[in-house]
Amino acid sequence: MRKLLLLVVVLCVAWAGNRDLASEETAIKSDLHAAAADDDPAAIRERLSKGADIEARDERGRTALLVATHGNKVDAAKGLIDAGADVNAKDDIHDSPYLYAGARGHIEILEMTLEHGADLASINRYGGTALIPAAERGHVEAVRRLIDAGINVDHVNNLGWTALLEAIILGDGGEPHQRIVKLLIDAGADVDLGDSDGVLPLQHARSRGYREIEMLLVAADQK
Repeated sequence: MRKLLLLVVVLCVAWAGNRDLASEETAIKSDLHAAAADDDPAAIRERLSKGADIEARDERGRTALLVATHGNKVDAAKGLIDAGADVNAKDDIHDSPYLYAGARGHIEILEMTLEHGADLASINRYGGTALIPAAERGHVEAVRRLIDAGINVDHVNNLGWTALLEAIILGDGGEPHQRIVKLLIDAGADVDLGDSDGVLPLQHARSRGYREIEMLLVAADQK
C-alpha cells in the first residue's frame, strides 16, 4: 500500500512538472508573438535566448514573423529574420510573411524576405503569387521589386487572372494602376493572355473606360 501511495505521489509530481513545463513553453510562445506585435526586438532576443521556438504558431497558425508582418513591424521582422525565421512559413489561410508583405505593400519587410529566401513561386489561398494582389491593390513599389526579383509575371491564379488582368479588373484605372500595367508590360507580360472566358486585358480596359491603360495595351500589342 505504501509503495502504491509513493508511486501515485511520484506520478503526480511528474505530471505537475510536465504541466508547468508546458505552461512555460506556451508562455514563451505567447511572449514571442506579443514581442513581435509590439515591435520589440530586444524582447524577441530575450525570448529566443530562453528557448522560445522561433517557428511556434499561434491559434491562427501564424509564426511570430507573420504577426510582425501583419502589423508592418519592421524592427521585429528584422530581428526575427536575422535570427533565422522562415519567410515562407504559411498560416492556416496560406499566408506567409513574404506573401503578405507583397500583397500589402510592406516594402521594407518584403525586401528582407526577398533577401532571405522568399519562394517566388509560392501561392496564396487564391492560387496567386505575391505579384497578383500587389498589382490589384496598386502597390507600385512592391510590383517593381517583385518583377526585379524575377517573379513570373504571367502566373494565372484560381480565378483565371494574371497580375495584368487583376490590375485592370479589380483596379480603379488610376495612376498607380497605370504605372503597374506599364511595369508589367515592360517586364514582358503577355497582353494577349485572356481570362478564363477568353476576354483580353484590352477588352477589360475598354469596357471600364480606362483610356490610359487601353493606350498602353494597344501600344504593346503593336510591337
